Amino acid sequence: MEKQEEFVLRTLEERDIRFVRLWFTDVLGFLKSVAVAPAELESAFAEGIGFDGSAIEGFARVYESDMLAKPDPSTFSILPWRAEAPGTARMFCDIMLPDGNPSYADPRYVLKRTLARAAEMGFTFYTHPEIEFFLFEEKPKRGEGPVPVDSGGYFDHTPNVVGHDFRRQAITMLEAMGISVEFSHHEGAPGQQEIDLRYADALSTADNIMTFRLVVKEVALEQGVFASFMPKPFTDHPGSGMHVHLSLFEGDRNAFHEAGAPYQLSRVGRSFIAGLLRHAPEITAITNQWVNSYKRLHGGGEAPAFISWGHNNRSALVRVPMYKPGKGNSTRIELRSPDSACNPYLSFAVILAAGLKGIEMEYELPDGAEDDVWSLTPAERRALGIAPLPTDLAEAIAAMEKSELVAETLGEHVFDHFLRNKRAEWAEYRRQVTAFELDRYLPVL
Repeated sequence: MEKQEEFVLRTLEERDIRFVRLWFTDVLGFLKSVAVAPAELESAFAEGIGFDGSAIEGFARVYESDMLAKPDPSTFSILPWRAEAPGTARMFCDIMLPDGNPSYADPRYVLKRTLARAAEMGFTFYTHPEIEFFLFEEKPKRGEGPVPVDSGGYFDHTPNVVGHDFRRQAITMLEAMGISVEFSHHEGAPGQQEIDLRYADALSTADNIMTFRLVVKEVALEQGVFASFMPKPFTDHPGSGMHVHLSLFEGDRNAFHEAGAPYQLSRVGRSFIAGLLRHAPEITAITNQWVNSYKRLHGGGEAPAFISWGHNNRSALVRVPMYKPGKGNSTRIELRSPDSACNPYLSFAVILAAGLKGIEMEYELPDGAEDDVWSLTPAERRALGIAPLPTDLAEAIAAMEKSELVAETLGEHVFDHFLRNKRAEWAEYRRQVTAFELDRYLPVL
């Protein structure tokens, strides 16, 4: 038995942990969980726990449904909101087929496979997400709009204590689980919060985002409010994004840094950005996977609707943050399109794949946009070669369908299932008669 497995089994005994939740994620990014007794854990480490994959979104067809959830002992953590004895712990799982091979349907494996490709090229991929979300007074009833817990704005220190207390408790819980938080503040819209996780390797970050979303929901329940990661709940306020800071390291050296180069950005960094820009339309269905995601992207409020990059330009899709002298290892780029309701495993996989393709093919980086891209006219944007991101889910699906890069990265099974699910979501959305139509047309037509 490995040392990490021994550590887990010993901790269960010492801390009186009676329930262990095994977590994994479906293709759309929803967290799944099965609880096992500690006595079952030794065999779970050795063989995995069997479950019916056909019941999980995107996992398997009925006639090939047997799957195994195999816990990853390095992700062991005690759940602080279940701290009363006997306690509860969790571990993320890798999903295996009965023959012991990794499941082609497991989003965590999709990311691991892409990280292995990066490793073959000598790179480790680090990510640092800025996660935005809303707090509402209660879960909105069907047909009713949400009511934010405050009327604060960006960085406001409002007398209403809900946001402060909420963030403090959420951060305390995250840090108790070994997830480091860099900082937190009130965001631009009423009730909107932001908590930024410290940078880590991409697999740990994706696990941390899944944990983060659950912790936020749990703390909200405890405080009698409702938390939502919906990208754009209000027409007239900014939506919730998840800007992601990205860097590649070769051992201890930041591969994006080159002293004396423009913006201190190396050839590798420039090609990575070029890859993100060239493949942006085809990966957008993954990083922005909901009908509502496009209301955020094309609804203003600093969301990136156009494919451009810039130095410290917050209207660009890719931003190169200002270089701090003597801090070469902090050289990074920021991708501003993903929202906090994406599947982080699949999103990091396609983001990395696009960047690596840029490096492999030595894509040339086009000129940066230093103007506010939103304020340019369509003709000015065309003259600068700045194309729009997909304007709705249907456009994003059409771009993804044609993408060899995304098909190769996700694998045939996840690629086909994801597209099938998104086509169904778009068809369902198009059938709906909206409040906008009723308000505008019913009284006059």
